Amino acid sequence: MSDSAPTFSDRSSVKSTLTNPTLVLNCGSSSIKYALISEDESTRITGLAENLGLDTARIKHTTLNGEKLEITIPGGRHQLALQKILALLEQYHFIAVGHRVVHGGREYSQAVKVDDHVLEEVKRLKILAPLHNPANALGIEAVQAIYPDIPQVVVFDTAFHQTMPPVAYRYPIPNALYEEEKIRRYGFHGTSHAYVSERASDITDAQGAHGWLTAHLGNGCSASAVYDGKSLDTSMGLTPLEGLMMGTRSGDVDPGLHVHLKRKLGMSLEEVNDMLNHNSGLLGISGLSNDLRTIEQAASEGNENAQLAIEMFCYRAGKYLASLSCALPEFTGIVFTGGIGENSASTRARILDVMRHFGIQFDEDKNKALAGGAEGSFHSEDSSIELWVIPTDEECQIAKETRQTLGL
Repeated sequence: MSDSAPTFSDRSSVKSTLTNPTLVLNCGSSSIKYALISEDESTRITGLAENLGLDTARIKHTTLNGEKLEITIPGGRHQLALQKILALLEQYHFIAVGHRVVHGGREYSQAVKVDDHVLEEVKRLKILAPLHNPANALGIEAVQAIYPDIPQVVVFDTAFHQTMPPVAYRYPIPNALYEEEKIRRYGFHGTSHAYVSERASDITDAQGAHGWLTAHLGNGCSASAVYDGKSLDTSMGLTPLEGLMMGTRSGDVDPGLHVHLKRKLGMSLEEVNDMLNHNSGLLGISGLSNDLRTIEQAASEGNENAQLAIEMFCYRAGKYLASLSCALPEFTGIVFTGGIGENSASTRARILDVMRHFGIQFDEDKNKALAGGAEGSFHSEDSSIELWVIPTDEECQIAKETRQTLGL
């Protein structure tokens, strides 16, 4: 974008084909996912900048009429990618920008309008989310530099879980570490858990307050217990490493593993942390990939490590969901979402088999039919609880919370 790019105030002459759209930015460590969503949420433009910092960096953009564009930006980092993205979207006269920010610490229990203090907090909390919060801050600053008059909102992954009671969010460690260092469980994937639990409550026929177990299963995985729209417990903790087995993350391990590996193999804390985050989970057990589809193919060909990876993933997910049910005053049902949760009928079936003592019954044909963006239920009439597949829409949730925060 040139230095003479139009400001917010002089873009009113640009004809818009979206009604009062909100721009949603999700800046990751090496990618930027974005969406421009109309006021009524019926129309959107989407895109992804990926491989940032590498020679293969590119922007994959889908226009309003569905046309696919690809823009190569070899070596381009977040700032250049954001400039290109904003240039692609400037003609649509977006009225606000909502940012996904991974960690909001204890201070933020809801979305907030960006000001100097909020931006500094996003940066300060990089100690708890070193791969994500700095990138989130870059996104905020890039918009400020080009469109300083457009209001911005940050929607924190952790905010939805701020309703957890102390019995769920405190660790059994010395009080001083909580009071002085803010060491506690925060939880993540909040926008996804908020969206699918609210959607489930909208489409169920069950009366009264609803209690859902929401299972966000993808490369990153987490589960939450949501009652009457509030998170009461979740699987992730101080960092996104705690909880379920994931694509490359281990999830729960013995806290003594770190010191054991240091003593036995001479590994540093950083090396152990890197192993648990990037070389464990489905990838670590299968030795093949973090992609469940690849692992399922290998398992079907008799690969025992692939078979074990699938069994462990499903066993640990089912065990966690069973334990999270303890947080719910009423148990209405389970909602599956995320790339795996939405598309793998066999994974859903295996997880429910782990929970075989709960009286859950499901229709196998309905379960198999739910994939590729389909939404629906697959419980049988005699099931003790409801079972739903609801494709998550974090961008829609962020846009909605952005508008609500700004009173639009």
